[in-house]
Amino acid sequence: MLLKQAAQGSIVRIYVLPAAAGPDGPGEVTMTRTYASSRHSLRDFNVVRDEHEASVFARVDALLESLQTPLPPPEERAALRLRAHLTRAQLADTLQCQAQDVEAWETGASEPQGIQRAGYARLLAGLRVLDASPRSAAAVEEPHTPPLPRQTEPHPRPASSTAKPHHRGTRRKAVYPRGPLAVVDQTSQALTAYLADQSSTEVPADHLVDLLQWALEAGIGREALNPNDRDGDPLLVLTPAASHFLGLPPDLHDRARLRLPDSHPQIANLRAAGFKLTRRGFGPWARAYRPVTDGKRASVQLAMTGWGALSDRDGWNLPPLAPAPLARLLGTYADRVLTPRGSTAVCGQELMSALRPPTRARWSETDRRRVSSSNPGALWKPIEPAPPEAHDAHPLAQGRCPQDAMDEEAWDWSRPPTDTENAEFAHVVGIDINLAFIAAASSASVGLNSPPRHLHTPTFDRRIPGTWLCDLSHITLDPRLPSPFTSTGQPPTGPAWYATPTLDYAVKDLGATVKPIEAYLRDDHGPYLTPWYERLRDAYLATMAEAGIHPDIRQDEFLRAMNTLPEADPALLGLLAAIKATGKGGVGKLREGPRETTAPYQRWPALDSPTWRPDIRAAVISRARVNTHRKMIKTAERTGRYPLAVLSDCVLYPAHTPSALDVVPSAPDGRGIRGMFCLGVNPGFAKEEGAQTLSWFRQQHSQGLNPARYIKNS
Repeated sequence: MLLKQAAQGSIVRIYVLPAAAGPDGPGEVTMTRTYASSRHSLRDFNVVRDEHEASVFARVDALLESLQTPLPPPEERAALRLRAHLTRAQLADTLQCQAQDVEAWETGASEPQGIQRAGYARLLAGLRVLDASPRSAAAVEEPHTPPLPRQTEPHPRPASSTAKPHHRGTRRKAVYPRGPLAVVDQTSQALTAYLADQSSTEVPADHLVDLLQWALEAGIGREALNPNDRDGDPLLVLTPAASHFLGLPPDLHDRARLRLPDSHPQIANLRAAGFKLTRRGFGPWARAYRPVTDGKRASVQLAMTGWGALSDRDGWNLPPLAPAPLARLLGTYADRVLTPRGSTAVCGQELMSALRPPTRARWSETDRRRVSSSNPGALWKPIEPAPPEAHDAHPLAQGRCPQDAMDEEAWDWSRPPTDTENAEFAHVVGIDINLAFIAAASSASVGLNSPPRHLHTPTFDRRIPGTWLCDLSHITLDPRLPSPFTSTGQPPTGPAWYATPTLDYAVKDLGATVKPIEAYLRDDHGPYLTPWYERLRDAYLATMAEAGIHPDIRQDEFLRAMNTLPEADPALLGLLAAIKATGKGGVGKLREGPRETTAPYQRWPALDSPTWRPDIRAAVISRARVNTHRKMIKTAERTGRYPLAVLSDCVLYPAHTPSALDVVPSAPDGRGIRGMFCLGVNPGFAKEEGAQTLSWFRQQHSQGLNPARYIKNS
């Protein structure tokens, strides 16, 4: 730092140019000081200016030189980091960027620039030296880590190489060198833990308590997905053999509650060791924890495969896998989505809260410490639904007429072919929309934490999420199209309750005049599900890229690639199915119904969750339905084709040949046409679901069946 005296009363700015950036990111620090002396002339200021300019020019030269710094291929970058047992968060802290920046550099989605590029290259060079050095006999055997797939995102992200990392107060970020989970099996006369990085280790445990203690000390877990969330607990997946070794029964006798009796000796041992269980007890998915001590959390998740965890009933639909490949599959799911905590639907719901936690820490001047407070943009308290939104078993639905319930559900519609269609077409082709409901959640403005405000004869406002009573029966559409206003696809016959996206579509796209009769509106609203959509989108695209299917390919190339997808690794297909089920199940959880043992119109536990929000589910389904209807109209205008049937996110069209390319037109570059159905891997794009003859369609329809339900399996 260079100090010069100045004329009396003058203000001098002194620039401190650090060699390395501080914790708040790169940049210069400017200090201002007023001097009382008048002995020095303007020449002194010129000296300061010249030296400052020289310093700036030197830094610019260094920056330009760093832009040419070579880097190893993306897959080698990831392998070097993993072999050094470093997390992306550690690299982000060192390079003063965000963890997602490191992920983008390792997958080839983007490249570091400037000083960060030079620092990253220096770090990787150092890791190469360490990687080539001799290992001691006690070193852990290097696991085989497959290269991460390169992928192109459907929506380019803004450059963020100079963004500041998130900090959680002064707390150090946890590091979990052994990954998020372990699959525990019995080998010989001991337990062996198979980790996500394909390494394994013997577990020094003869009892369940010892196993839990080992998990807490072994470096297993996952970093939080949001600075306001807590880190993910270690997950232990126990095989039936491991359960037997630990003295647990092979099956649960209490099939109604799916839990081990509280009188079981293993539960008594847990209590004696200071562990507690959650209210759901010790079932297929359990959590054992000790009370927080000195701010430290001690909690372990358990998945008992012999009791039904990871079963098809839970939505996992995984192929039979040995412990090691199962650990790899679940570890990849944990890395791309989150550590499994139950069924795929439960994971979808938990992911919402993990990305937008209900609370955050803030500084309290009154208490002179950080305290917990509600997190803006999150769901942090249970909200009673408006009467039309309530589930049929909800107390608010008692005595409600069927027409007073909102029917924002997915389509189940079909129609007979016209004479012209029978004469012109010989086939029918089904196209299925990728992650239709997940894509519909993107940027959707939904109600947050305010109760619905009841109004009579309100003026429609597309900016306000809500439930509107309105008569749309005056809107006429081509009968060859399903109505966008009902789940049956039949035109409405009178007033009905609609979510905001449905009325917005009627006004904005169809040019209709709407006059709401009544409404329940939510003034506190925001895009709650956007990070949830982005997380699942990235997980889906990364997995599809691993199968060799990328967003930047032509429609015909995409179809050929999808035809070979069933031949991919069954574990990869299982992971793909789990990601899709997580999104679909998460939307369903927003309106979770009671268990069969619950009496009608009695409250059930899900109603007390902040994420039990049938209004949000209705808005998502409404958006998905009108998005599809919009593409149907565009397709009809361009090709003259109209759908024959729709089931949820699958649409059947008449075709000359049994190929989706016969139905979906291509642009000159071979890709889809904006605003229409496009064949591709991106969420909201479509794939071919199946093809059949038109005579098959007529036979199915004549039997009262929806052919869209069966075209995939026919």
